[in-house]
Amino acid sequence: MTAADLEFGQKATIRNIDLTHPSSQRILEFGFTPGQEIELLNKTLFNDPISISVRGSLIALRKDDAESIQI
Repeated sequence: MTAADLEFGQKATIRNIDLTHPSSQRILEFGFTPGQEIELLNKTLFNDPISISVRGSLIALRKDDAESIQI
């Protein structure tokens, strides 16, 4: 399961980041690291982008980037 699969208000713990993804370094710099709890706060009409809370910050991610965050 990935962060892109979360439902509104659902919380999960990050298990792994797909380091082969082109944006993996940027995702790690935003604070999406293994062991961190995330919560899906908002999805747009077509689920792209989505808003995720991590480490007290609200981050908007494209669905493609969220699919590299394994939960």
